[in-house]
Amino acid sequence: MKTKGVCFIAAIVVLALSERAMSYPPAVGILGKATSCMSCHANNGPWTDERQTIIDVLDKDTMQSLLQADGAFLVAVKRGRPKTLLTVIGRAKGDTVEAPYRNAWLYIDPRTFGGSSLSKFAPGWDVNLPMACRIVGDKLEPYEGAALTVLPMTIRPTDAASDAEVVLQVMLTKGESVKGKPKEGMLGNYLERKVKLKVTDE
Repeated sequence: MKTKGVCFIAAIVVLALSERAMSYPPAVGILGKATSCMSCHANNGPWTDERQTIIDVLDKDTMQSLLQADGAFLVAVKRGRPKTLLTVIGRAKGDTVEAPYRNAWLYIDPRTFGGSSLSKFAPGWDVNLPMACRIVGDKLEPYEGAALTVLPMTIRPTDAASDAEVVLQVMLTKGESVKGKPKEGMLGNYLERKVKLKVTDE
């Protein structure tokens, strides 16, 4: 009886994990010609005050923000070496607007729009998680008290990599889209940030 019980619990866990995996977005424009989330979703949410919005990219090793004075993020990586970044999205502590329920994001090289490849990151760069959809509730010391999602992404410039610029597309969301009518049912706000990738050779 114990064995059957363990197997039943394991089956439930596997099912739950598979459902969670399926909740990840297919990513804008993966096989189509869409250039942003706005091709399907409405920009109709209450999170319009960007002073309260947190969008940051940190070096995981140093926990330092890679934000530059021009508003873009600069990621310098030695060729062939991996670097892990933290994508931080959310709303600041003390925000008077109810926090979003989930955040979705995608790093995409605009040069890949309309292409047939499943990879939309900069050509020549290996990446393990260029897109995700995550429920708000993560904690990060530099942003104590904020309503956040935080997730690591590791990139590595291969021998074919060169300097590139990708766009970090972000959606703060709440609610669920109506099947077949993605502009209905879900509240969301769309934002973009530039991320400059620089290869350094030893």
